[in-house]
This record gives sequence, C-alpha cells and structure tokens, in this order.
Amino acid sequence: MPILNIRDDEIYYEVHGSGFPLMVFAPGGLRSELAFWRYSPSNPSAPAVWMDPMAVLGKKYRVVAMDQRNAGRSRAPIFASDDWHIYAADHLALANHLGLDRFHVMGGCIGASFCLTLCELAPSRITSAVLQNPIGHADNRDVFANLVQAWAKGIREQRLEIEEHVLNNFGDNMFGGDFVFSVHREFVRQCKTPLLVMPGNDPPHPQVIGEEIIELAPNVEALRQWKGPEHLQTAIERVKAFLDRHTPR
Repeated sequence: MPILNIRDDEIYYEVHGSGFPLMVFAPGGLRSELAFWRYSPSNPSAPAVWMDPMAVLGKKYRVVAMDQRNAGRSRAPIFASDDWHIYAADHLALANHLGLDRFHVMGGCIGASFCLTLCELAPSRITSAVLQNPIGHADNRDVFANLVQAWAKGIREQRLEIEEHVLNNFGDNMFGGDFVFSVHREFVRQCKTPLLVMPGNDPPHPQVIGEEIIELAPNVEALRQWKGPEHLQTAIERVKAFLDRHTPR
C-alpha cells in the first residue's frame, strides 16, 4: 500500500497510467478520498455522476490520486492553526516524492479549492486546472457548518485526545471565509493558469460560484452541462481536449 510519510503524516496515494502527470483531488468535503471518484460520497451504493479520472484519463496521463489528510486511509495531526495551506503542503510533498516538476490538477467539490490553492502557491508548477463542481460561500454557511460538525464528530470518536475547540478553529479556518474559501477573488482575476470550470448546481456547490470563477479568470473555459450519464462522454472528451492543449510538448 503506497504511503507517503511526511513528518507525522501518513498520506495514502495511488498512481494510475503513464504520461504527463495529473494530480486529482476527489470530492467529499473534509472526507475527500480517492474512492469518491468512483461512487457518490453521500450514497456509496450509487455510481458517481462524474467521470473517474483514474480510469478514463490514466490511458494518457500519469494520474496521481490520494486520500486527503484524516480521510480514508490517510492520517495526520490536527492543529487549531491548520488551513488550506497544510493540504497544499501535502500535495506538493507528494509531487516532490514522485518527481513531478510540472503537472495538471483536477479537483471535484473541495478539490476545486485545493487546485486553486496550488495555482496561487506554486504557479510555475501547475500547467492547467480542471475545477469540477467548485464549492463556495453563497448564503450557505449552515451547509459547511454542518459538514464540519459531522466530520469533527467522526474524528472525536476515533481520537479523543483532539479537543473540540481545535476542530472548531480548524473548521473556521477552512470554511469561515468567502468566495471559494481557499483563495480570494483578486487572485482569480490575475491567475494565469488555464482553467476549465464545470459549475455545480446545489447548496454546497453553488452555480453562482462557478459562474463567478468563469467571469473573473482571464484564461478560462466553461463546461456547464457535465453531470449525469447523458453528459458523461461529452465531459470526458472536453476534459481530455483541455488537458491535451495545455500539456507541454
């Protein structure tokens, strides 16, 4: 089982296929694990309404997927000061471990905000970003408060040594902000990384957030019809074409 040890962290990851690298960040909020590319986080018996990039893109790309810290098979300490940057540090450490100098990124749900964080912190390394179902703040503060509470309850049941206030502070650091939570609008306005945005249409993934990213970003494409089996093949082809255009030759 491939595990990356970073300080006291254990990050589970998988590599599928070969070619130019593509790092993918799964849906699932704070429970984001690579299995959620294959089935719905809210209903494991139901197939996902999105593509599985490990399966469909691994034929051309070296697809790197992971369970995020404290999700799935990954474990890490939790501190009250942790925020989006601690996740980005994991992502870059895994890229360094695998020898990935430059790479594409693709994220669903919370993964879209992970992608934007990397675009801000390591712009010279990110060749393009696919943002599927981006999360964001749009009169939905209760949605993310409930998400954090449910996740924190699971953490406390397994790790009683972690105090409740630490988890509350962590949740505020992650979802207490505005827009897409991880970066500011001003960054997106000047982001040079090519983006393909696939807006969502439900409370955790407000359509208005996806549309605002499309409006702000200077180097952006939009794919608005992508959910469900009737759009699956079109979405796969659009993502493939986008990545191919931005793969260094």
